[in-house]
Amino acid sequence: MKTPQECDSLTDVRTEIDRLDQDLLRLLAERASYVKAAARFKSSPAEVAAPERFQAMLAVRRQWAGQHGLSPDFVEGLYREIVRYFIGEEHRHWENPKR
Repeated sequence: MKTPQECDSLTDVRTEIDRLDQDLLRLLAERASYVKAAARFKSSPAEVAAPERFQAMLAVRRQWAGQHGLSPDFVEGLYREIVRYFIGEEHRHWENPKR
């Protein structure tokens, strides 16, 4: 692993970006496992979306984005898409819980 300042070439930079992308995908898969676990604690498909929880979560993610020097609008859009996908996964779990 090289820091951005230690990269000596575009190849080094691309290698590190690829490594980070692998980490991001691994973490998204881990998040998916927790989403599936959460479905076990919900009594109906209507509980899946949890709009109040979603809005509170977005506010925190926006704050975290600013703390990390990222655009809160970008991070909110990213999380809206992530949550949209995982809500679909939870609904599919309710349709076929043995998945």
